[in-house]
Amino acid sequence: MMRAFIDLRPLRVSPAFRRLWTGQMLSTFGGQLAFVAVMFQVWDETSSAAWTGAVGLSKALPMILLGLFAGAAVDRFERRRFYLITTTGQLVTAGLMASQLIIGSVPVGVLLGLVAAQASFGAASGPVARTVLPQLLPRDLLASGIALNRIAFQGPMLVGPAVGGLVVSAWGTGVCYLIDCLSFVAALYGVLGLPRLRVEAVARAGLREVRDGLAFLVATPVIRGALITDLAATVLAMPVSLFPVINAEKFGNDPRTLGLFLTAIAVGGVAASVLSGAFTRLPRHRVVMLTGSAAWGVALVLFAFAPTPWLALVFLALAGAADTVSVVSRSTIIQLHTPNELLGRVTAAEQIVGQAGPDLGNLRGGVVSQLTSPVASLASGAILCLVAVAAVAASTPGLRQPAPEEQLVD
Repeated sequence: MMRAFIDLRPLRVSPAFRRLWTGQMLSTFGGQLAFVAVMFQVWDETSSAAWTGAVGLSKALPMILLGLFAGAAVDRFERRRFYLITTTGQLVTAGLMASQLIIGSVPVGVLLGLVAAQASFGAASGPVARTVLPQLLPRDLLASGIALNRIAFQGPMLVGPAVGGLVVSAWGTGVCYLIDCLSFVAALYGVLGLPRLRVEAVARAGLREVRDGLAFLVATPVIRGALITDLAATVLAMPVSLFPVINAEKFGNDPRTLGLFLTAIAVGGVAASVLSGAFTRLPRHRVVMLTGSAAWGVALVLFAFAPTPWLALVFLALAGAADTVSVVSRSTIIQLHTPNELLGRVTAAEQIVGQAGPDLGNLRGGVVSQLTSPVASLASGAILCLVAVAAVAASTPGLRQPAPEEQLVD
């Protein structure tokens, strides 16, 4: 039974990883508080859903426009120094947002500009954060390290928004921004504990290097299949945009139920992370990823037809758990099969897929719901997800077999 719990050995064997992991968890928590504060401030000043939607756009555009170039830069420069620069940039922008405690609220356009600036530094820090793991941990602990990173992300996601709402209510948005700024001090402390992380540098971080990274991705069936599987799960079967209308049509439009829908996915994800030893120790990361993606689709089909709110919450929790299994396994596959000199560019592509896919999936769900019905939109997307996962598995034999390095961990 103990083997089912999350493997904590990476925290014991690598002080640098432990320090970095702690800083990342604290900065993620601060980021959740800041997001709640931004949304509240924008709505309070504009009373416009279009402006609150612009918050997501200001975060997504830098990721899409700069992500691949940032990945090439990660493969070009010494990674510890690059990580320090990007984390310091996030700290500075968080400090500028916190300065509203002194100068008062800034115009919405300025606030969104700061959000976009911080997201630009985040577009660069995301790939470099992924590349350091193989240099801090032995290969047999990579999956466990990725699972620990996952729980460092999901834990703050579970409690951060609620805490952010309480802080805004009690002390205002400026205190949330201040906490976010302080959390980046913790992140910077974690990065300072890293050793020098040298790479075989590419000539320059330009279009040619981006093209080389994409060419490797396309030419490597296992990595290509892993990313396509993630796109299938998120673009075809992302349910979040349908939560309000499903709650209204099936469950009486109770706002408490709507909030629990979002929480249920996070609860399932955290539970899967806590019990991640059950799958990170398995020898077949590829098969585990396919199984997790298929289970996501099945759980969402069941959610679409759930007759009661509590049963719907159970299926959403199962979906959240399946998502974590898939994400951890996919990241492990990419880390194990990408040469160090290409890791920045490939993980940048993974980051774009992981963040843009859900946005596109929510858009697809809303459009199809308008043309059909919410249940039809969700159920059809989940079924298409299952078909796509089966097609990827059938067309990529390497995903159905363990690689030589995917050995069972004692």
